[in-house]
Amino acid sequence: MTGELSKKLVDKSIEAFIMGLEIYNKPTINYRIEGFSFFICNAWELMLKAKMLDDGKSIYFKDSPDRTLSLENVINQVYPNKTQPLRINLEKLVILRNTSTHFITEDYEVIYAPLFQSNVLSFSEQLLRFHNRDITKHVPQNFLTLSATMEPLTNEQIKLKYSPEVAQRFIFQKNDIETTTELYPSDKFSIAIQHNFYQVNSKEKADFTFKIDRNSTQSVNTITKYKDPSETHKYSFDNLVKEVQVRLQKRKIPFTYKTSSGSKNIFSSYTLGLFIKFYDMKNNEKYSFKHIVGKNETYSYSQQAAEFIISEIKKDPQNIIENLKKANKKR
Repeated sequence: MTGELSKKLVDKSIEAFIMGLEIYNKPTINYRIEGFSFFICNAWELMLKAKMLDDGKSIYFKDSPDRTLSLENVINQVYPNKTQPLRINLEKLVILRNTSTHFITEDYEVIYAPLFQSNVLSFSEQLLRFHNRDITKHVPQNFLTLSATMEPLTNEQIKLKYSPEVAQRFIFQKNDIETTTELYPSDKFSIAIQHNFYQVNSKEKADFTFKIDRNSTQSVNTITKYKDPSETHKYSFDNLVKEVQVRLQKRKIPFTYKTSSGSKNIFSSYTLGLFIKFYDMKNNEKYSFKHIVGKNETYSYSQQAAEFIISEIKKDPQNIIENLKKANKKR
């Protein structure tokens, strides 16, 4: 019975996957980003639930046996490693799917297309790995290469194009994707889609063609540009944690602190919270930038914030966390 249900889930998963591909690869459909995110998440949820059934695990909530687990729950079960690039990719797409039911812009393709391409290839790999099903038996191999139609947008262009509320949210997500890509340089998270310009006589190697007009009256000058906090403060809270971890490891700083369960040497969201609270980093524009979207407030952080934390840890790597805990309690 379980095997039959698992097979039905995989069959439906493949159907959802193909629908996502068909929607995305039709440029005349305006709803392509939202539609793709919905169907690709549905495909993963069904496929991973089939995996759980094959492993003898329940796909229902313990306290509500008539409700199946959400995609977020299933991801936690199948991919328990929180730093796995594939898992992070899936989590970003879940956020996009949830966002698209309330808020979306056509320019989301600019930042999400590399994640979409990685996700499509990962789905085909995991489908074969978990269920021995070859997706190319259902769609040609070339269909797995997405047709992206996008032009890069700067933060200034975003602000000109959208209302302040929409722009703030878009920029926050754009910066989050960019920093996550830098922190997890893996094709399991993102596959770059780039267009190259070649100044050559032959067109075969170029994505686009251009020409130089020697009679042009326009000139190019270097200008001084103010720094936009939304460009300089690109780290989300979680990405700032990861960035500090990377820097501590690269610099071989012997960071440790005591907990009720013993000693730890991993910089975590808990330890970052101690730094932010004690040094009031949210109110220091050098370290943080507040994004206001409607009634919601979110913060992003700068490289200066990461460097400041590292410099403070270096002063006393064995005792700084304990000192911060005591100091915060006195406030």
